[in-house]
Order: sequence, then structure tokens, then C-alpha cells
Amino acid sequence: MIKTKRLLLRRVKKEDWKAIQRIWEDEAVSPYAQYDNIKELDDLSVTNRIARWGREAEYYNHIFFAVCLQDEIIGYISCNRCVDAYEIGYCFHSKYHGQGYAKESVLGVIAYLRDIGASRLVAGTAIKNIPSIRLLNSVGFKQVGAEKVSFYKDSEGKDIYFDGGIFELQLG
Repeated sequence: MIKTKRLLLRRVKKEDWKAIQRIWEDEAVSPYAQYDNIKELDDLSVTNRIARWGREAEYYNHIFFAVCLQDEIIGYISCNRCVDAYEIGYCFHSKYHGQGYAKESVLGVIAYLRDIGASRLVAGTAIKNIPSIRLLNSVGFKQVGAEKVSFYKDSEGKDIYFDGGIFELQLG
């Protein structure tokens, strides 16, 4: 568990599925949704996915934090172990954008990952997702590369690409 000035970050539990479903439904109408993985929003798909996240709570390869403001889950942060780093991702309900909650919680997660021995973090985001880039830069990430990314296909089944930035934060 991580406590910040205003927030509590705890491992996601299977019972959190409805709160995370609301966050994904909100994200789905965001202009930035086109730059993220496709998420099935039906109850069964969300329940199954969050149950998988909950089963990871005892391990350190895939860490999923529910970001709680009092008793409400306002977002989540994922940390997935790759070869020599953790890849960090996040999503917050738009009702809580622009209030510093994402930065506060990401800084808490960075400190936690440093404490458990991580030496490097990576993150990817669309170059057009200026709020996400600002957040990453504000907590110390630097852009170290770029890539073409596709999560969606057009009506002919061809990939729709966008420019993604690769960001890195050295902790050691």
C-alpha cells in the first residue's frame, strides 16, 4: 500500500472491476482512446480481466494499483516487468484530470518501485497525447525514442498507425 498526501494506492482486487469499468467507459469517449489498447467493456470481459489483475497482487511481475481518493477509485497504475525495467501505464477518470492526482500517484509508484529494487522505468504514449507527455516529463521521464504503433484497423482491415513516444526514467 502507498499513501500520498491525498491518495491511497493499493493493489487491485477482483471486486474493483466495476470501478475500473467506469474508468474505461469514460476513457472510451476521450479523444485519446484511439491511442490505447482496445478494451472490451462488457461486464464479463472486465470482470475476468480485473480478476487476473487481482491474482497478481502477491507477485511483482505485474503490479496493478487502484488509485483511491477516500473510498472512490479514480484511476489505476500498471507496472509490468520487462527484461530490465518496469513499464508503467496509467488511466484516470476525466472527472479527476487536471488536479494533480495522476502526478501525485505516479510519484508514489516511482518511489515504491525504487524501494523494491527497480533501476529503470519505461513508458509509451502517443506523441499527440500532450497531457500524458507533460505528466511523464514532470516526474522525470525523458523521451528516448519513437515508434509507429497500431491498435486499430480501418474498414479494409489495414492497421491505423500513430506516432508513439518511448520514455525512460533511470532510478539508479
